[in-house]
Amino acid sequence: MKAIAQMRVGMLEGVVAGLDKIAARRGRLPALPTHLKTGIDGEEAVYFYLLRKGYTVVARRWSAGNLPGDLDLIAWQGQLLCFIEVKARTARDLTPAETAVDEHKRRILRRLARRYVRQLPGQRAPQTRFDVISAYLIPGQPDEFTHFENAFGWDERRRD
Repeated sequence: MKAIAQMRVGMLEGVVAGLDKIAARRGRLPALPTHLKTGIDGEEAVYFYLLRKGYTVVARRWSAGNLPGDLDLIAWQGQLLCFIEVKARTARDLTPAETAVDEHKRRILRRLARRYVRQLPGQRAPQTRFDVISAYLIPGQPDEFTHFENAFGWDERRRD
């Protein structure tokens, strides 16, 4: 059963990549600065990575109108709600991609996650976790992911 699910994800990933190529050839994709395109490509690659790992992705690039920023991916891993920040690179650097999620960025992600949880139906908030996934999309090489589960918590002083 799991093999069939993996095959479906692979097929879906291939279809999306093919449609992106067709749209690009026809000029239907807006020209984006390289760093934005890398970010979008990274989020898409991580989306399929999470599906292959059995996550249920419920939102991509979720934002709350009056708050800055967005949550790259929101997914359930069983009964656990995961807020996932993606950092994508097309080359390795001295500084790993995940170090870009600094204290300021974590504060923004927490505010957005709080808002997201408040709008969920039901009275009890689910168990949550903040993950960071570094995606290295190096041309000519297979995509590489490093998944930091529970990378930070709700409180800056402790990891919960």
